[in-house]
Amino acid sequence: MTWPKAPTVRRAITQNLIVSIALEILKQSDLDSVSMRRIAQSLSTGPASLYAHVSSKEELHELMLDELLGTIELPEPDPARWQEQLKEVARMQLAVLTAHPGIARVAMETTVPTGPNSLRHGEGVLALLRAGGLPDRVAALAFDTVAQWCAAFAVEASGHRTGEIDPEDLRQRMARIEDYMTERAAEFPNLIFLGPTLASTSIEERFEFGLEVFLAGIAAVAGKR
Repeated sequence: MTWPKAPTVRRAITQNLIVSIALEILKQSDLDSVSMRRIAQSLSTGPASLYAHVSSKEELHELMLDELLGTIELPEPDPARWQEQLKEVARMQLAVLTAHPGIARVAMETTVPTGPNSLRHGEGVLALLRAGGLPDRVAALAFDTVAQWCAAFAVEASGHRTGEIDPEDLRQRMARIEDYMTERAAEFPNLIFLGPTLASTSIEERFEFGLEVFLAGIAAVAGKR
């Protein structure tokens, strides 16, 4: 006796479901692999059915970024610890962007984030900066700088992780630069002397150094006020 097959149960298509599947694809591959067609295949439907919920690939990317920013825990501002709190948020932001290859490019290209999580994230970071007693203009510019700082480092880190930055190609390029400078040592004494230091520092070390210097600078501005 042949039993009838159970009917295929299709999940109701929603914007949240589309974004969730897009993030799954992103984490397994990269941003270029995320497409409406591939998401539609995962849902056993056609791409046209997705456009009622997401208008374009660009909107999808922004929704994905917004979803990820919503996973970053924002602390209650503590004026006595605002610098350490800001460091913790920046580190979490870097970790989230780096764990999802390519999404940092979206963060760099999205000039005015409009998603609810993006807005809440911005509100939380600004609250930390204002808790430090920063002048309004300094707090606003510091917020923008931290966001760009995290995204820029995440782009580099993701490039190494996905192979977009080829380590062998990078090694060869550095070797050519070293040979060029060695032949003209009198022109490049500082680059030759400090080159090994630059080459030996990790992305994380450079990120932490930048945070320390940046926070020391804006803290000094707050102190002068």
